[in-house]
Amino acid sequence: MSVRTIDDLVTLATEAGRELENAPAEEIVRWAAETFGSRFCVTSSFADAVLAHLVSRVVPGVDVVFLDTGLHFAETLAVRDRVAATIPVTIRSVRPRQTVGQQDGSHGPRLFARDPDECCALRKVEPLERALADYDAWAAGLRRDESPSRANTPVVHFEYARGKVKVNPIARWTQSDVDNYIARYDVPVNELLRRGYGSVGCWPCTRRTRAGEDARAGRWAMFDKTECGLHVAA
Repeated sequence: MSVRTIDDLVTLATEAGRELENAPAEEIVRWAAETFGSRFCVTSSFADAVLAHLVSRVVPGVDVVFLDTGLHFAETLAVRDRVAATIPVTIRSVRPRQTVGQQDGSHGPRLFARDPDECCALRKVEPLERALADYDAWAAGLRRDESPSRANTPVVHFEYARGKVKVNPIARWTQSDVDNYIARYDVPVNELLRRGYGSVGCWPCTRRTRAGEDARAGRWAMFDKTECGLHVAA
């Protein structure tokens, strides 16, 4: 596959975002796989395995990047391990440069409680940047119905800050679409979602959601923060 310039990637993403807006998720994945080959990967936080399963049906063996922050719930790691054992994907667990203990030594204990943006930058954003160096395009499981901050999520766009094409195959899906897919294919789901968590992140910064709240209201509930920084690159 020939090396593509930034201008090439911008053109590809712009045209695909327009042409695939109303396409089925599988067609969006197929476009990404045919366009980028091994330079395309999936990311997953393993709140469920819907995206990993969906992409594996089109691209068996696809790389799935998981950011192993060292602060995940045991239930999240259980989903990762079940996916690795039962779905035809290649799990890449990427860790921060420092363990939680080393970070405590460098930045003081419980950084997540004092400066969650910095903690996310160290334990999520930097590892993702490092992992994506091997790819030109990556897929995420963002949906427009998850929160107001995600309401305008495109199905394909170019991230200028990273120089990558970002693919959101299920951006147009509703929670009902997700639930139906899980039921149809018996997709692994994080047990915490059945215990009142609308969204699952690191354990110190995640709580159960209350009636009437959007799915991500339980993330960083004590702070004016709704995103970890992975999905805000322009």
